[in-house]
Amino acid sequence: MKKIAIITGASRGIGAATALLAAERGYAVCVNYLRNHAAANAVVRAIECSGGRAIAAAADVSVEADVLRLFESADKELGPLTALVNNAGILDRQMRVEDMNGARLNRVFATNITGYFLCAREAIRRMSTRHGGAGGAIVNVSSGASRTGSPGEYVDYAASKGAVDTMTIGLAREVAEEGIRVNAVRPAFIYTDIHASGGEPGRVNRVRQFVPMKRGGEAVEVARAILWLLSDEASYSTGALMDVTGGA
Repeated sequence: MKKIAIITGASRGIGAATALLAAERGYAVCVNYLRNHAAANAVVRAIECSGGRAIAAAADVSVEADVLRLFESADKELGPLTALVNNAGILDRQMRVEDMNGARLNRVFATNITGYFLCAREAIRRMSTRHGGAGGAIVNVSSGASRTGSPGEYVDYAASKGAVDTMTIGLAREVAEEGIRVNAVRPAFIYTDIHASGGEPGRVNRVRQFVPMKRGGEAVEVARAILWLLSDEASYSTGALMDVTGGA
């Protein structure tokens, strides 16, 4: 069966690394992005230069109409979906909960929680044997912050990832008989641009001393875990939360 994946937030960081590795493993890839068309196209070109197939598709995963267009584009240009990587996520400036306003909370939760649910819904409608699909796999990108809570920095982001963990477990059990596996990876202290969004681009270097392995992780190290969970090698794994944290 032809392998086709939608990877959200795939123009940079963990998403881009996952798109490149997925293509290397034989997937045709829909590279979703929000605004950075040039970066998404660079990922697509890299895949095509290596003999793979990919498209770039703009969509804000927190907007239902955008999600519908994203999946319709993949249907039309690549074919029947077999894999979804829910990766698109945001955080805001580091601050205490007492200083957070409703607009910030709604923005973070809309992307990090609602977006995951909307994309999972569309993937299930296509992959579930209940709907005539051939099955498939979903991997949600959570965070080690779901365990630590990120006090003084991003309790809202951590809470959104706690919701992703719960969603992963519940959804895995809900669709287990329909040919779909649902798992999550929980990275922490990975060298990506997301830390700049929180106001501290060098955050990983600051905290790596607290990681048992004494280093930050690379995006490709998370991508390898994602691709394993998507693969047939993980055929009896569903509802699992895999930490990629250097032991933290």
